[in-house]
Amino acid sequence: MPRAVRPFPAGSIALALFLTAGAETVGAQGHPTTVAPSEIRHIQSIAPHSGPPGTTVSVSTLNLPLEAKVHVGVGAMREGFEALVEAEQGEWGEIAVRVEVPATTSWERPIVFVAFNAIFAPIGMSDAFHVTTHDGLVRRTGTVTDEADGCLTFRDEDTYLYALSGDVASLEVGDEVTIDGVFFDTGECLSG
Repeated sequence: MPRAVRPFPAGSIALALFLTAGAETVGAQGHPTTVAPSEIRHIQSIAPHSGPPGTTVSVSTLNLPLEAKVHVGVGAMREGFEALVEAEQGEWGEIAVRVEVPATTSWERPIVFVAFNAIFAPIGMSDAFHVTTHDGLVRRTGTVTDEADGCLTFRDEDTYLYALSGDVASLEVGDEVTIDGVFFDTGECLSG
């Protein structure tokens, strides 16, 4: 049975991502090679954390297993990943590359940066990068929740948790909505 999703107007809500969001989904990947979630390392740094397609993102980490070849790409949870650049790996597993967000990337879902080994099995995954329109908007579909004291929250279809601010008076816990809003890395309700 299809669920009813109520659209919410653009620009009236700001979304701020909780820093712990999505941690339980780290093993989700679209590559046919099975990799245990405990074997996928956390890519330690991406900057910036949001921007429109074409944004150049610095991706770096010090903790990857030593590999003959390392590729870095992008993808979305429960979707495939696309390798974009090859990374030179240092003797301690470190990499540092600059990756351009592909022009075809949708503003409706976050993406992650993924490090692959020579056989394209994932070995590292970043926190979420929030693709925006050129006006700074993101679109998310999900459910309004109350997972933070005193703040209305929203969990999207990829299980990322956001704090909502702005014109939220008409939203109630349990509402399934599509929100067009401005994304901020920080907010008054965040604890990370």
